[in-house]
Amino acid sequence: MSDATQNIEGVLAEFKSPSDLYHAAEKVRDAGYKNFDCHSPFPIHGMDGAMGLKRSPLGWIVGLAALVGTSSALGLQWWASTIEYPIIISGKPFFSFQAYLPITFALGVLLSAFAALIGMLVLNGLPRFFHPVFYSDMFAKVTDDGFFVSVEAADPKFDSNQTRAFLESIGGTNVEVLQKS
Repeated sequence: MSDATQNIEGVLAEFKSPSDLYHAAEKVRDAGYKNFDCHSPFPIHGMDGAMGLKRSPLGWIVGLAALVGTSSALGLQWWASTIEYPIIISGKPFFSFQAYLPITFALGVLLSAFAALIGMLVLNGLPRFFHPVFYSDMFAKVTDDGFFVSVEAADPKFDSNQTRAFLESIGGTNVEVLQKS
């Protein structure tokens, strides 16, 4: 790898519309690129599928946390009222689960909220304080009316000249090779 190639972070290309970005994502995916991202000022329906992303496991993580929270809350209250401190109050049985539902619900919600937050951060690789596309001046348009595809140099198929030519061939304009500063 030459000195010029070591300083390259990736390639960034602009597209005219959300539909152009969507079709470009499909073409980049079909070309075999793995380490790329699509940037737009708003969510585009179906973009995950166009990029070839798998379904997130976050739902399973949150569901498991909710199950652990509810079962541990109910189990602790059952243990306290039937095993450790069995007191008969107003003729009710030791384990009167109706009284335990608010705490059970609250702990299930609490643990699932923490799991959602922590799982989202971990699965998205956050916090990431800087991304190579921030080197580009034209990338500032992404918050208003810009639609971009970025292919990072860490991609196994990445070659700066071939990737640049490929992005131009699928309709990318203002194609820019991102250099480290």
